Amino acid sequence: MPGLEVQAAAAHTRRSQGGFDAVLLRTGDGRHLVIRAPRSQAAESEQSADLVALRSLTTGIRSRLPFAVPEFVGQAPIDGTRAVVTDLVPGAARSADELTAQAPLAESVGLAVAAIHGLPSAFIGEAGLTRRTAADCRDEVVDLIGRSADTTHLPAALERRWEEAADDAALWRFEPTVVNGSLTADSFLVDADHVSGVVGWSQLSVGDPARDLHWLLTSRGQAADRALEAYLVARSGAADQHLPRRALLYAELELARWLLHGVAVRDESIIADAVGMLDGLVSSVHDRSSEPLAAETGPILTVGDVERLLDETPRDHVPREAGGAMLTDAYDFSDLERVHDEPVGDLTAPIPLDLSDWGDAAPAEPAASPPPASGDAAARAHAPRHDAPPRDQD
Repeated sequence: MPGLEVQAAAAHTRRSQGGFDAVLLRTGDGRHLVIRAPRSQAAESEQSADLVALRSLTTGIRSRLPFAVPEFVGQAPIDGTRAVVTDLVPGAARSADELTAQAPLAESVGLAVAAIHGLPSAFIGEAGLTRRTAADCRDEVVDLIGRSADTTHLPAALERRWEEAADDAALWRFEPTVVNGSLTADSFLVDADHVSGVVGWSQLSVGDPARDLHWLLTSRGQAADRALEAYLVARSGAADQHLPRRALLYAELELARWLLHGVAVRDESIIADAVGMLDGLVSSVHDRSSEPLAAETGPILTVGDVERLLDETPRDHVPREAGGAMLTDAYDFSDLERVHDEPVGDLTAPIPLDLSDWGDAAPAEPAASPPPASGDAAARAHAPRHDAPPRDQD
């Protein structure tokens, strides 16, 4: 960055053992920038994909979004990899429970996701990003179920349950949309009662919109329904009626992803952890009555089931490449089909971050760690998000 004058710098990572080292800079001309360097090959690949996605989001595309998205500023080689500089998207990170605790913020979250799914899809192809049809999305699910069954660790009841959902033709009649692809609570930055920014775009593509919503279904905030209602109202006429059920299917399949990761890295503790959670899901299928995934399938995990399973089987050091977000919950979908006359909250512009008290030698915070850690209550409540990068934007 020719002519760059740095007036202050501070560590910007939020947990230990994360995929990136990040530093926040204040420049002489008043800009706030973030420089990030990957710590692993997986993080480097993620950063490269994120960079392609950010460059595909043109000014016209960004103008359609009611929140800020990082902009690429520069890059430089460092220690065999590269550091990438983006502008700072101001805002604070919140847990899924906090994002859905109050109606205004929950509605803002729903509107933010709806805005992503409402983007015109032509730019995805122009940027060379992935485009999936509904059939492609179903085929990926079928493949995941098959590979899980091949491990011999998948209970027959779950294999049958998931296959029945995959075979339900009605479930897969949907129009693919632009999706973030790795959306979790960590993706959102918040200012007061609205979403001010969204970070982490490495999986930007055209695909199943349910993939961006499954993390929301285990949030325990009192206004969680309002987030989905705001989304459905904003996507009126575009969101298919089976979207919540597919979101729940994707959530349960994250247990399969966790199992497959354990098998791939030959980690018996991960395999045992996954098997324990799969067995817990089998018990829920046999013992509970709840919303089905498809016409002939059994019930799904409730929030209480998730909390119990995660408390009993904590997961440490979940790698980025494991993929997916392990979230499962039961919703009364009939409530989400109502048409609400009350207006949803407006999104306002983000405010600048006040860095006036920064010094040149700010104390370093612990480096970022991949969620979830076994001692992190919020992560346990929402289950592991293996494909969710540790967000270095606070």
